[in-house]
Amino acid sequence: MALCLGIVMVLSSFALSWVRGEVFVDCGESSVSVRWSERQSLTEPWLLRLGDCPPLSVSVRPGGAEAVFHARFDDCGFRRLVTEDEIVFENELSSEASSQSPSDFSCPIVCAYERPAEWSPPMYDPLSFWVNGRGDLVFRMSFMNDDFSDVATSTTFFLGTLIPIAAAVEQQAHQPLVLLLEECVASASPDPSQDSSVYSIIANKGCLMDSKKANSRFLPRQNPSEIRLYLQAFKFSFSEEVYIHCKLVAWDPEDMNSGRKACQYDKRNERWELLDYPLESAICSCCDTVCRARTRRRTRRAVAQSVVLGPLTIKD
Repeated sequence: MALCLGIVMVLSSFALSWVRGEVFVDCGESSVSVRWSERQSLTEPWLLRLGDCPPLSVSVRPGGAEAVFHARFDDCGFRRLVTEDEIVFENELSSEASSQSPSDFSCPIVCAYERPAEWSPPMYDPLSFWVNGRGDLVFRMSFMNDDFSDVATSTTFFLGTLIPIAAAVEQQAHQPLVLLLEECVASASPDPSQDSSVYSIIANKGCLMDSKKANSRFLPRQNPSEIRLYLQAFKFSFSEEVYIHCKLVAWDPEDMNSGRKACQYDKRNERWELLDYPLESAICSCCDTVCRARTRRRTRRAVAQSVVLGPLTIKD
């Protein structure tokens, strides 16, 4: 795979030259324009994709080919990464191999912006949220489609149906970690402190309380750094719009305890069960009382990040 590398300019334009043509990138305030051109016609331009979006226009002529893209940062699968100093939007310009183009390629498209001092997570982007944590960790949480193969394209759900949600932590030069959901609540406001009524989904240091009250449940893990769950759609009597507020925690997988765990209620056996190691479900026995974090191993510190998803709409 041929890679395209270059310099990112904030709120400006830049060009990348490489073995498979040239890429011109113009970073705007909330969108980006990308123009790809090639003189030797080694690539079929209609096979190009910016994330999951096809070109806005394609032209092929004797002197070469050109493809033009224009995309907002909340479209085409852009990823948002927030650090202490920057807000970065990342995607890839790519093409699949074809009879005319024997090998595929990928070119990173990145726009970076200075983070305003008063910046807070935008509530109008409920589908996916990325944020940089301490220790080179990147947290992600999203509403997903039914089979968890991609981010959901809609945030409208019917009462009683199951809402797929996935969270993950990406590690860079870090010891292996397990991702836990320490707590999650639902409210009719993007700021739960301003809402007099909140609904507890996960509480007591990782207990999925809604698995006992409803049909919400964790799914078996694909890997320790990701956690998936189905949340049964409910409705506040006074509001159709709901925000989900969660605290994500990255933790040492060898030190699961009553304060760092993922537990759900097994209605068939009428007991709390540990998601990762059912034989050690005894650490979930505190879910109906008070669970306390164990502090004797002070060398191990959790990395936590708060995330807000929403609004989602629940309909009858």
